[in-house]
Amino acid sequence: MSASAPLVLLAGMNCTADLWADADFDAEGAGAIRPTLDRPSLRAQVDALLAELPARFVLVGHSLGGIVGMALALTSPERVAGLCLVATNAKAPTSAQREGWREWMRRLDAGADARSLQHGILEPLLGEHLVAERPDLVERTLRMGADTGKELLRTQLALQLTRVDLLSRLSSLRMPTLVVSGLDDVICPPSFHTEIVAALPDARLVSLDAGHLLPLERPREFADLVRAWRSQQVRPAAVA
Repeated sequence: MSASAPLVLLAGMNCTADLWADADFDAEGAGAIRPTLDRPSLRAQVDALLAELPARFVLVGHSLGGIVGMALALTSPERVAGLCLVATNAKAPTSAQREGWREWMRRLDAGADARSLQHGILEPLLGEHLVAERPDLVERTLRMGADTGKELLRTQLALQLTRVDLLSRLSSLRMPTLVVSGLDDVICPPSFHTEIVAALPDARLVSLDAGHLLPLERPREFADLVRAWRSQQVRPAAVA
């Protein structure tokens, strides 16, 4: 992995660049690139990112951002110098997930906004303990929903509905990969990440004491982990 390859940060659904703010990746010099997931299908999102990103980069993806990151790496592995997958899932959606996303679409149509929908899943996102004791993180989580807004959230829900199984294809990827799991993540539990690591030829798994919004909850530990991983990977990625 080239140390000069820029860092691309893809936040999950109904999240914004504030997810990464406390990790302070910009302190490293050139600054990280923070695209928005704004296309209604997985294929369209990958194509849009490939058109706008540099020729080579290190991609860090959280949740839906990690799913898009895996799809992008499978499409153009020569572009990805390294891959960091955080609180994510490589499997196809379940029927219950699809129905949940459609229900959110119906609620948006009925007048709900992105902040109120985020409020309804605060405990799965942060955990009961943080919801009770960290009003600052609660407000930032809700503000990310408000800043995402109804239209962009609807687009991201449409993107979710186009997801396919990626797990069975990951063995073709040869770039160094760091997989980061939250031990208390109920949305993407640790077992999802064990499956991803088992499928990849060159992957390392690290679990932190955190929930689904791991970069927001444990920013320093997460940033130190990513920086150490990047510094240790000096060989170029190979393409299967």
